[in-house]
Amino acid sequence: MPIEFTGDMNGQGLRVAVVVARFNEFITRQLLSGALETLARHGVRDDDVSVAWVAGSFELPVVARALAKTGRYDSIICLGAVIRGETGHYEMVAGQASSGTGAVAMETGIPTIFGVLTTENMEQAINRSGGKSGNVGSTSAATAIETARLIQAINTG
Repeated sequence: MPIEFTGDMNGQGLRVAVVVARFNEFITRQLLSGALETLARHGVRDDDVSVAWVAGSFELPVVARALAKTGRYDSIICLGAVIRGETGHYEMVAGQASSGTGAVAMETGIPTIFGVLTTENMEQAINRSGGKSGNVGSTSAATAIETARLIQAINTG
C-alpha cells in the first residue's frame, strides 16, 4: 500500500498572510472578507492573520515574497481582480500576477495561493466575489489551510 499524504482543514495554529490589491477595491474587499471569514471558521485566530494592501495585482508577488521570506507564515494568499474591460494591459497584469505568485511558492516553499480574479467584466467579478458563483477569497483561504497542512504532513511524515 503506498504512503498517502493529505492536508486537512484545521486552521488552528496556522499563521497566514493575505496580500490584497487596492485596484478594483470594491471587488477585492469582498474577496478579503470571504478569506477572513473562511480562515476564522476553520480555526485560524485573528492574531495569526496579517493583511498587506498593495496598489494592484501586479504588485502582489513582490510583497508575497517579502512576507514568505520572513519565515513567519505557513501560507500566503494573494487576492486581486483584473477585469479586461477595466484594465487596458489585462494580459500582462494577469500573467505577471499568476507567474509571480507561483514563483514565490516555488522559491520559498511557502504555499502562495493565487486568488486573483481574471474576468471579462465587472458582472463576472461581482459573481465570483460573493455573488452567485461563490467567493474566490473564501476558496483561496480553504486552499491555503489545506496546502499548509499537507506540507506539514509531508515534512513530518
